[in-house]
Amino acid sequence: MKYLITGLGNIGPEYWGTRHNIGFRVVNALAEDAGVPFTEERYGAIARMRVKNCDLILLKPNTFMNLSGNAVRYWLQKENIPVENLLVVVDDLALPFGTLRLKPKGSDAGHNGLKNIQQILGTQEYCRLRFGIGSDFPRGGQIDYVLGKFPPAELELMPEKLKRAAEIVKSFCLAGVQITMNQFNNK
Repeated sequence: MKYLITGLGNIGPEYWGTRHNIGFRVVNALAEDAGVPFTEERYGAIARMRVKNCDLILLKPNTFMNLSGNAVRYWLQKENIPVENLLVVVDDLALPFGTLRLKPKGSDAGHNGLKNIQQILGTQEYCRLRFGIGSDFPRGGQIDYVLGKFPPAELELMPEKLKRAAEIVKSFCLAGVQITMNQFNNK
């Protein structure tokens, strides 16, 4: 079985370490743990790894957040991966920092990356792993907040949260979305 694990983020050094790039961090953690490098390919950086009998293609789109759907569609088609084997890792303002929620489908909830993926794929029926970044910002400060860096207290907890996110991704591939949701969403 083949899976496309897409971490959403923006390319460029000015965006590294921002809340909006947590998807990149999660796929980086997976690749690092597996000892596989990313290579620049069409529409993004790609790393390939195996988890038991599953082939995982890790994608960090280089199309910028708002055009992520182009990269997702290209790699689904190129690798002949069905949309039910797509998992998009995304930041979520509605969840407290570090809260992880796997969902089998859903709306874009105002997230431009998800909005574009939905538009390009023509469906909301794809899985996403929502990584909570909190919402501690004043009215009108959302853009500065998501493009801001994590504070030291959250960075201290980051390795543990990334490890948990990687466990969820692997379980999604091995056990499926329902079993993984039952196992991880309430913790």
